[in-house]
Amino acid sequence: MFDKVSELCCIGSETTNGSCYVTQVEEPVLSAGDRASTGHLDVEQVQRRTVQTLLGSQMCGGIGLVAGYSVTALLADDITGSKTLAGLAAASLSIGAAIASFPLARIMARSGRRPGLLTGYVLASIGSFFAVLAAITRQFMFLPLGVALIGVGNATNMATRYAAADLAKPERRASTIGLVVAATTIGSGFGSLVSLSVFDPFGRRFGLPDYAGSFLVGALLFLAAAAIVEIRLRPDPLVVAGGVGSNDQDTRLPFSAALGLILANSKARLAVFGMMVSQATMVATMTLTPLHMNDGGQTNGAISIMLFSHILGMYAFSPLVGRLADQLGRYPMLIVSGVLCVAGALWAGFTPPEGFIGITGGQTVLGFAWCFGVIAASGLLTDAFPVEQRASVQGAGDMCMMAFGAVAGISAGAIVSYRSYLDLNLAAALLGIALVLAVLFNAATRSRGGQRGRTVFAVTPVYEN
Repeated sequence: MFDKVSELCCIGSETTNGSCYVTQVEEPVLSAGDRASTGHLDVEQVQRRTVQTLLGSQMCGGIGLVAGYSVTALLADDITGSKTLAGLAAASLSIGAAIASFPLARIMARSGRRPGLLTGYVLASIGSFFAVLAAITRQFMFLPLGVALIGVGNATNMATRYAAADLAKPERRASTIGLVVAATTIGSGFGSLVSLSVFDPFGRRFGLPDYAGSFLVGALLFLAAAAIVEIRLRPDPLVVAGGVGSNDQDTRLPFSAALGLILANSKARLAVFGMMVSQATMVATMTLTPLHMNDGGQTNGAISIMLFSHILGMYAFSPLVGRLADQLGRYPMLIVSGVLCVAGALWAGFTPPEGFIGITGGQTVLGFAWCFGVIAASGLLTDAFPVEQRASVQGAGDMCMMAFGAVAGISAGAIVSYRSYLDLNLAAALLGIALVLAVLFNAATRSRGGQRGRTVFAVTPVYEN
């Protein structure tokens, strides 16, 4: 994976016959620490170091996130015996991510990516310790609080994709985003396999109750991710890109202003809607799938394999999806996302709870749907705005995405309790259909407005007033 960094990070330069000729640039406004250590910057080298650093932090953060999240509903159900409260506890991850997304973006817009990422990972570690406390004391109130703070780590992991794109050339943005997202395959995939089979028994060996070991290891890994970011993310990519204001120039936007920019831009509206649908369908179905399988008598090993397969779908092919989004356009990839969402939800929904292959296959397809949707939409949102507005707009977009995911996660418990797992997946399929229709409507509207042919699917930024 690291070998691909150089190929994807030829930025700020001319490329001839496959060779990258580096441009030395005067550094834009820097924070005090960065200003003291750099004068002229080799932007290609900065981008390569940035991506490598984010790959490492994503792996640690991914393991920490999934190690805890994969046992959240199980621990909540064990404490309370309520699927509704189990769904609420799991949905707290999205609630925390939604609440944190924009404040983290404001920190980044003012001070750079490093302070924002560092803050997020530290808060996630604290949340993991709260979850351990919930398992020890059998007090449910500590669990949603802790998982909400772990959700801050989820928002932080998601923000790394934009940090990777800060210095990427427009035609390589989605590819670079995909490369960093792929690092989560190693982190989250490994975490899903070992959370119940290794981390949980590890905790019990030291006298901790069931599921506490998974959260404890997650806390330590979030701290490791924070250390990687603090030590290696220098200079800060957003600072180098010119997206951070000086002492007398604040580039931060209030949420209302950032949301207004999104609503006024048709490409941005579609991008945020695509992220919302991708996140909601993934969160809603995955929140209750472990319990659904458990009700069918399936083992913890089967549940771990399902989670691993789902995560592979979300992350493993993200570099390929990024390349496709760069070469074929963002709109076709969003259509693919919607179609996969419908197919995966129907496959999983119509499978009985004891049906391992159908549920695992459907959830894997839903993972692919999330991958296509989030990567294409992230590239589209980044394309739509100049660098000084991106951090705030990206934070607002992620806040909308996470908030919709939280609503879907909370609703999932109630839907399954009062209706069925099938009805939950039918609702997810309807969201996939809505995404396809939204893409087609947006493309048709832009064509009628005179933007025909490849411009509708272009990756070159076109900023709308």
